[in-house]
Amino acid sequence: MEQIADINYEEIEENKEYEVLIQEIVQKCFKEEQLDKTDLYLSIILSNEEYIQKINKETRNIDKPTDVLSFPMFEKEELPKEKTGVPDVLGDIIICIPIIEKQAKEYEHSIERELAYMVVHGFYHLMGYDHIEEQDKKEMRKKEENILSKLNILNIKG
Repeated sequence: MEQIADINYEEIEENKEYEVLIQEIVQKCFKEEQLDKTDLYLSIILSNEEYIQKINKETRNIDKPTDVLSFPMFEKEELPKEKTGVPDVLGDIIICIPIIEKQAKEYEHSIERELAYMVVHGFYHLMGYDHIEEQDKKEMRKKEENILSKLNILNIKG
């Protein structure tokens, strides 16, 4: 499997199982959105609450931790559709592992399912989707659920 997600850690331990899951999810996202024929890759940081809170304050002026932050490098209409010969980052996603662990428990499903959802959610933010307006939210959720169902990552408890 081609590595199209560059995964780094900030102030938490490495987890190879998470890395395998993330690579699989990103592969499926890229294939679904026809980015698999480009030189794009994702930068993903798995972090703790203090780190993501610092970034959230610096970038959004919100002084609290959050589950995921996404920083796109392209506007939706600027996305490359073919190989250029030069690797380029689609964007950065920062995921707070302690928060997704809490959310998994709260929503009564696995940490892997919550992590998978955050990766897909962050990916679609990088693709220019958001969930501010109800219609946009419906479109984004449909795309997210499509990826998760194709990977057989359902809202399974445990």
